[in-house]
Amino acid sequence: MNRAFAFGLAALIPGAAFAQSAGTSPAFEIADVHASPRNINPAMRGGLMSGGRYELRTATMVDLIGVAYGVDAAHVVGGPAWLDTDRFDIVAKAPAGATPETLQPMLQSLLTDRFKLVVHNDTRALAGYALTLVKRTAQLKESKGAGESGCSHPPEMQGATPGTLAYNTYSCHNMTMATLAQTLRMLAPGYFGGNPVLDRTALNGSWDFDVRWTPRGLLATAGSEGVSLFDSVAKLGLKLELQQIPIPVVVVDSVNQKPTENPPGVTKSLPVTPREFEVADIKPSAPGVTEASGGGQPGGRIDARGMTLRALMRIAWNIDDNDDDMLVGGPKWLDVNRFDIVAKATAGVSKTGEFIDLGALQTMLRTLLTDRFKIVTHSDVQPVTVYALVAAKPKLARADPSNRTVCRNTPVAANNAASALSKAFTCLNVSMAQFADKLQGMAPGYIHHPVVDLTGLDGSWDFTLNFSNPLALMAAGRGVGAGEAADPNGAISLFEALDKQLGLKLEQQKHPMPVVVIDHVEEKPTEN
Repeated sequence: MNRAFAFGLAALIPGAAFAQSAGTSPAFEIADVHASPRNINPAMRGGLMSGGRYELRTATMVDLIGVAYGVDAAHVVGGPAWLDTDRFDIVAKAPAGATPETLQPMLQSLLTDRFKLVVHNDTRALAGYALTLVKRTAQLKESKGAGESGCSHPPEMQGATPGTLAYNTYSCHNMTMATLAQTLRMLAPGYFGGNPVLDRTALNGSWDFDVRWTPRGLLATAGSEGVSLFDSVAKLGLKLELQQIPIPVVVVDSVNQKPTENPPGVTKSLPVTPREFEVADIKPSAPGVTEASGGGQPGGRIDARGMTLRALMRIAWNIDDNDDDMLVGGPKWLDVNRFDIVAKATAGVSKTGEFIDLGALQTMLRTLLTDRFKIVTHSDVQPVTVYALVAAKPKLARADPSNRTVCRNTPVAANNAASALSKAFTCLNVSMAQFADKLQGMAPGYIHHPVVDLTGLDGSWDFTLNFSNPLALMAAGRGVGAGEAADPNGAISLFEALDKQLGLKLEQQKHPMPVVVIDHVEEKPTEN
C-alpha cells in the first residue's frame, strides 16, 4: 500500500482481557470464513464492526486467537506448524445490539465452531524486558496528576546527511510505570525485538520525565555521542533487563487447518459494504505542489492532497510502493500531474466516526477513479524486476518438523545494544518460498521489488540471520548493497548477511509476475 496515503488502519481491534468460555458466549448470526487470497506482503487488518458487519482480513490463526482472547500474538503457544503462515478472511454478521465488548466471545465461538479450536490458559516463562527501579533520580519527577497522560513531540531526527547523529526525544507527563513500559515498546521497537516490556518497578502514581536516545539502527555508528534507550532509562533510575518472565499465554491444544464449509448463500446474507463514495471532489492540485499529504480519515473519508494518479491507482488496486512494475503502461503525466481528492462515504458509515476496512476504502477509491478518469485496465502476466533468492553455497540446517513455522525477531540484550547487527531473526521450519515471502517485511529499506524463491531447495530449514539497519549503513556512508564490512562486528547489509551466513544471494532479474495493465485513462477528470 502507498505509505504516503497513511490510511491508519493497522489492526484496529478490541483488546479486552480473556473473555468468557465459548460454551456461554454470544455468537455471530452468520459468517463467511475462507482462506485469504495470496498477498506478497500480508498483514492482518480489520477488527471493526460497522452496520452489524465484522471483518478480519489476512489473519493467521495466531492473529485470530490473539484477537479472540485479547493477548499478544507472541503469547499464543503450541499448535501445528501452519499456525503462523496460513491466512484467513472472516466476514460475519453480528446480532442486533452487539457491542465491541461482545466481539471477543463471538469470535471465540466462531473459531471453536468452524476450526474446532481447543485452547486453555496457562502461564509460561517467556523472554521479555522487565522495567525495574534501581534508585529514583531527580530526572524522574512525581506528577501533580494534571493534564493528559502521554509523551509529546514526535521523534526529531537531527542531522539529515550521512554521518550525522540522530536522536529520538520525548517529554512525558502524568505517566504511570505500566504505561511507560508499553510506551517504550511502541516508540523504540528496534530495541525489544517484538518482546513484551513489563512494569516491575512497584512505583505507584504518575510521573514526569524526558527521554532521549539514538535509534537502534544508528547506535553502532554513533560513537561516544550515541545514547542507547537502556542508558536513557537508566538516567531516570530505572533499568530494562531481558529476563525469562512468567507471562499469561493461550495454549493451542488442537485446531483444524481447514474451516468447515460456509452456509449456502452466506455472502448474500451479510450486511453490504459501500462500493462507492456518497460524494467526492477531485481537482488538480495547486501549482507548485510537489509532495503528497493527507489520506484516509475516520468515518470512511478521504482527504488526500498533491497525489499523482499513478500513486492513487496503486492504493486503489492494492499495489505496494515497492512493486511499481506491477502497474504497467499509461501516459507519462500519470507520474507528473497531481490531484486533490476529498470524498465521503455514505451517511450510515461516516456517522460512526470510525475508520472502515482498508479493502472497502480501496474498492470505493477504485470505483471513483475508474468513473472520473475513465480508466480501463486488464490483468496480465509479464516479466518484471524482482529479487531472485538463489542458492550459492547453502549453510542451512534441516528443520525440526515439530516446530511452528516462524521467523522471530530476536531480543537485543542491553549490554549488546551498540552492536551493528541490529536486525536479528531466528527462523524455524521455514521453506525457501516462505522465507522469500517474509523477507520484505523482515528487511524494510532493503527490498524494493518482490522476492521470488529460485533456490531450488526443497523442504524446510532452521537458521538465524543477523544484519544491520539500513540507517546504520547510510550513517557510515555506505549504501545498502555496498561491499564487505570493514570489521567483523561492523555494519553488514542484508545482502552480505545472506551470502556470508546462509550461503544465499538476492539477485535482481526479470521474472514473470501478475501485473495490472493500463489500457486507457483520461488526463482530465469529469466534472464534480
